[in-house]
Amino acid sequence: MRTINKNCRSALAVLLSLVLFGACTVGPKYHTPTVQTPEAYTELTPKDFSQTEGWKTAQPKDDALRGKWWEIFNDPELNALEEKVNVSNQNVLAATSSFFAARALVRQARAQYFPTVTTSPSITPQRPSATAEGSSAATATTFTDYSLPFDATWQPDLFGRVRNTVRSSVAGAQASAADLENVRLTIQAELAGDYFSLRGEDALKKLLGDTVVAFQKSLDLTKVLYETGIDSDEAVAQAETQLETTQAQATAVEISRAQFQHAIAALVGEPASTFSIREASLSAKPPAIPFGVPSQLLERRPDIASSERLVAQANAQIGIAQTAYFPTVSLSALAGFESAQIAQWFAWPSRFFSVGPALAETIFEGGLRRATVQQFRAQYDQSVANYRQTVLTAFQQVEDSLAGLRILSVEIGQQDTAVASARRNLTIATDRYKLGIDPYLNVLTAQTLLLGDQVTAVNLRTSQMTTSVLLIEALGGGWDASQIPAPQQLISEAPQNLKRAP
Repeated sequence: MRTINKNCRSALAVLLSLVLFGACTVGPKYHTPTVQTPEAYTELTPKDFSQTEGWKTAQPKDDALRGKWWEIFNDPELNALEEKVNVSNQNVLAATSSFFAARALVRQARAQYFPTVTTSPSITPQRPSATAEGSSAATATTFTDYSLPFDATWQPDLFGRVRNTVRSSVAGAQASAADLENVRLTIQAELAGDYFSLRGEDALKKLLGDTVVAFQKSLDLTKVLYETGIDSDEAVAQAETQLETTQAQATAVEISRAQFQHAIAALVGEPASTFSIREASLSAKPPAIPFGVPSQLLERRPDIASSERLVAQANAQIGIAQTAYFPTVSLSALAGFESAQIAQWFAWPSRFFSVGPALAETIFEGGLRRATVQQFRAQYDQSVANYRQTVLTAFQQVEDSLAGLRILSVEIGQQDTAVASARRNLTIATDRYKLGIDPYLNVLTAQTLLLGDQVTAVNLRTSQMTTSVLLIEALGGGWDASQIPAPQQLISEAPQNLKRAP
């Protein structure tokens, strides 16, 4: 017995030495891939700051949007709709569930740090054969075997396979958390864009409704002049055609408005048949959006953060593949009680045990390990390229939105001037028609030009609002990389802003 105990202590001492002094982490050290970032956005100049609505130079402690970014538009109805996204939008809830699944993978990976202990108690009645060799009728008696074994196995993480697995799972869960925020931001921005588009349709409907009233008055005028013999039936027909065409335009607007309303219903998780938004004019103006500097974009976009975490995950996968070159050490222990008599089942002489380390190493596998490492290195390079492309796309989207706001600001001013000129032209044409100087065709042309300019002005202002939303989305909304859950948060409880789907 002393020899057995001495051997066990020797085996445990050797294994402990390996764990304490031989453990290392195989694989490349991770560094965030470098990307080229411009010093400033090319669409912005000092002149733009003073003449263009829709953005402003970032001031101290004002270099990014915070929290509920949609509140910058000061629209209570939009605020109420946006609040429903987190709790009712099914895409957000699906992304939340995906995050919780990724977080569970972290815990699964960490479980490999610890030994596995199993037990399989049994009570087995047995009777050996009386005709077997060495047996006789006297010895072939029935007895019951009472067994309570405990089996423990453990593989110490000598070369970092488990550590790299945990790192890979953590990076994957963090990428999933960033994906969740990206889905949430995308839905919020889509909702705001649809909301302002709906308000634009409301503005068009009001414009066309007012125009129908004006055209009805023009038709009444031509009828009076025709009945008095001053004008012809042709002018009446022209006025009727213009009125009916405008009425058809006003009706067509209702189709677009209904579609935007239905889209908003789906985004807030409500049936389109029971959802409605009251009509209101487009009164909002583009807010001053703090855009910061280009380098901050890397920390403010959840899709960039997700892409970077996938690079870290791919880097850890290389380390996992490289550990296959090294042997696997495992410690197994089996102990318990076994007896043929229930009264002696847990007696000290009924104990049994076995313990000892084992080592396994692959001698030949035809280049499998090398090919596996090459596979994960290639996937790492792919993830780096995807990360850099995501950054380039982010800069492009910001520049596109800034260019859109800059150009729209100028175009709206020009269009407002055109509307004023068209309105003055209509006044002159109407006066000359009433005096009998010019035919009604001149009034008809002036009315058509004015309506076209007014519709364009409304559409430009709608585009200005939706482009403001696109700029906020391109800047990452009110999110930043510090909101990615830390490894300890993934192991313990979920962050407060992440909740399970009901």
